[in-house]
Amino acid sequence: MDYFNDPELNGKYLGTITKDFATASDTIKEASYQIRKRDISEFPVFVFARQAVDLGTLLINGDELELQWHVFASYLEILTQAGIVDPNNPEGFKANWKNPDEFCCLLVVDEEFTNFVYVPYPID
Repeated sequence: MDYFNDPELNGKYLGTITKDFATASDTIKEASYQIRKRDISEFPVFVFARQAVDLGTLLINGDELELQWHVFASYLEILTQAGIVDPNNPEGFKANWKNPDEFCCLLVVDEEFTNFVYVPYPID
């Protein structure tokens, strides 16, 4: 799996993801901090999905905030167990990791598309 921003993501998804991320970014950033602070994982990942997925804990119900995406709090170890990240090569994922205080690692999950994208947090 490619851990870089995918050109396919730009056309079909980027607008709605960017809009929803802007609304949810404060909550996501705090959850990222808590996952790391509590030593749950050094690699928090937030799953953007249009329907329920078994890849973490529901953080934001998109329906309640009139968003197009639901947001699930997850992390590398869960995604490795689920086979999203190659269990034989988690180092490939870690090699592309960006500073979680500055960037959010999103896993976008849609019917025909699953990919990672890094989105910078808005600067206050």
